[in-house]
Amino acid sequence: MDRFDTLQAFARVVEAGSFTKAAQTLNMSKTTVSQLVQQLEARLRVKLLNRTTRQVKVTPEGAAYYERVVRLLGDLEDADHALAGDLAAPRGRLRIDVPSPFARLILMPALPEFHRRYPEIQVIMGVSDRNVDVIGENVDCVLRGGEITVPSLVARRVANLRLGAYAAPAYLRGAGTPAHPRDLEQAPHHIVGFLRSGSGTIATARIRRHRNGAEESLELKGRYVVAADDGNACLAAGLAGMGVLWLPRYMAAPHVAAGELATLFEDWQLDPMPLYLAYPQNRHLSAKLRVFIGWIDELVAATQSL
Repeated sequence: MDRFDTLQAFARVVEAGSFTKAAQTLNMSKTTVSQLVQQLEARLRVKLLNRTTRQVKVTPEGAAYYERVVRLLGDLEDADHALAGDLAAPRGRLRIDVPSPFARLILMPALPEFHRRYPEIQVIMGVSDRNVDVIGENVDCVLRGGEITVPSLVARRVANLRLGAYAAPAYLRGAGTPAHPRDLEQAPHHIVGFLRSGSGTIATARIRRHRNGAEESLELKGRYVVAADDGNACLAAGLAGMGVLWLPRYMAAPHVAAGELATLFEDWQLDPMPLYLAYPQNRHLSAKLRVFIGWIDELVAATQSL
């Protein structure tokens, strides 16, 4: 029995909550992973996992053992890297997941610089606005707009994205220019809805203005005829004149400059959207993830459009 493979298999089953998912991320068969965990339990003479036909749950003894295993696997990885000089030159696959507009406009154009610094890191990038199962899908980290409330993740705020409200000239010619945010709730106006992944609800935003020493604040919302769960799709719908939309300014800026979108409610201010980088709290922070986090901090600080 290979002790490293056994410990790695056990840790992945705990993290994924499934032998099938663990096997997929380890490129092993489900039978092999199951046998490795069974051999580990037999050697330790302790039940580490409770298995049912629907799910796998870690026992209290298994949870305590898992914490030690994760630290041990992390120490082994650091030892390998240190011996090979990889703390100065991290290597390996880094799996990340980011919103599609941020990937297209911010990350992808900057990746050549990251590759120049760390040529031995392979970036495997999922591009979506869905709620990724970071642990179950064995993702190293995610970048997400909006609050992150998953208790198993460490969430670091890396930016506050400035938001604006916009509409295409074709839409404004047909529906007129809304004078007040509440106009969006009445005909003939409508919005392009951003569909929150997993919840099926339409995202709203807080908008406010100061006038005559008093603050007026309300939730920006409206009727919609089309909604999508992807930022690029919502932007495309707005450009096509399907409704008013609010989105980060870095997404809208080139289209405003080209006359394809007009800025609305310029005497109002939308509350910024926090941008978080999140990763599993119980997983060892590898050298490649540490340098990626540092690079993201630098990139965001240098990107004035955010």
